[in-house]
Amino acid sequence: MNIRPLGERVVIKAIKKEEKTKSGIILASKNLNSDNQIFYAEVLAIGKGESLADIKVGATVICPKNIGYEIKEDDEKYIIINAEDILAISE
Repeated sequence: MNIRPLGERVVIKAIKKEEKTKSGIILASKNLNSDNQIFYAEVLAIGKGESLADIKVGATVICPKNIGYEIKEDDEKYIIINAEDILAISE
């Protein structure tokens, strides 16, 4: 990927979060939580804005659905979002 975000922006890629039952059975992967309209994403690149101190490349973040600008490069889809659109960091 050759995308470098400017300012207070972040490049992310949506990921699927596996869900398991208590007995360890893996359920079908879902990227979108339809009740809350959120998705999980991996941070791939960070701009140089001041509000980005808590966000690191490789972190998993939680974002609202339908935000940012989608870009397709090398048959992969990436999303450029504003840092303020990140709701939380999943640890």
